[in-house]
Amino acid sequence: MNLTVSGHHVAVTPAIRSYLAGKLTRVERHFDSVIDISVVMSVERAEHRVEANVHLRGRDLFAESVDADMYAAIDSLVDKLDRQIVKHKEKRKAARVVPPPDINAAA
Repeated sequence: MNLTVSGHHVAVTPAIRSYLAGKLTRVERHFDSVIDISVVMSVERAEHRVEANVHLRGRDLFAESVDADMYAAIDSLVDKLDRQIVKHKEKRKAARVVPPPDINAAA
């Protein structure tokens, strides 16, 4: 997994980068085929905004979170991404399952 972190009007410190990388391991835990994650952090007045683009095989996911604290925004963002990944994984699993033919339907 490639992780790209950039900041607009905010310096991305090693502490924030390591915190984000640690939290994003939750995303990899559910789905192994994560190719790339791009995260953009920005600060406008009193709100800290974190946006993430997750590139999976066959699909791109986007999530955004706004909070008064950067760490809280990261936590909220990872929760949103986690829910999206689980939903995508369940859809892929449901598409693969073919129900067995019903024997009584022919009678």
